[in-house]
Amino acid sequence: MGTDSFGAVGVGCPQVPAVLGADDEWLVIEMVPVGRASAGAAERFGRELATLHRAGAEAFGSAPPGGPVDAWIGLAPMRNVTGRSWPEWYAEHRVLPYLRAAVDQGSVRDPAPIEAVCERIREFAPPDEPPSRLHGDLWSGNVLWSGDRVWLVDPAAHGGHRETDLGMLRLFGCPHLERIVAAYHEAWPLADGWRERIGLHQLFPLLVHALLFGGGYGAQAVAAARSLA
Repeated sequence: MGTDSFGAVGVGCPQVPAVLGADDEWLVIEMVPVGRASAGAAERFGRELATLHRAGAEAFGSAPPGGPVDAWIGLAPMRNVTGRSWPEWYAEHRVLPYLRAAVDQGSVRDPAPIEAVCERIREFAPPDEPPSRLHGDLWSGNVLWSGDRVWLVDPAAHGGHRETDLGMLRLFGCPHLERIVAAYHEAWPLADGWRERIGLHQLFPLLVHALLFGGGYGAQAVAAARSLA
């Protein structure tokens, strides 16, 4: 049940394809017959995602068991440096490294709003929770609809706050998103104010995209930071 990708999860978690082979350049996985998105599959996915998150992680930033410290999110490097306090860990290891790199290449022209959020991160952070086991790159392109369920591919798995996966899922749109969220919330209720924190959790993927794909995403990251003020 996804143990190669996510760590020790278990029954009731999202399905992942079997890894058939891998080297430094290639990953060969089981073929998933992709179909149409359905309401029933969305609700099942919401419950399964909550189960995955409940599986937990040793610390914020921890890789799956046996996973690397120096990992990747897409084609961008991602260091799995651990921390015990989510707000400070998130700012230091999931926002600021990508902000600095995006500023250096010109993809973010006004870093001040994002820097201000990082300086005041405790004001915007969700209530304290134990680390969840995240997919880590949960945009809709990594969600495959097949029959009565969803399969997940291409994780950047690490320990984090569960709202981050949900924020990323919302970033580029996803079929039946509100059904997914409603089923998730029923299985494991989200803390009050989670919708107001979506922009905070989207800073990480937006800055990764700014680094990889250019300045339009940098402007979105700055706008997300400003929306929190």
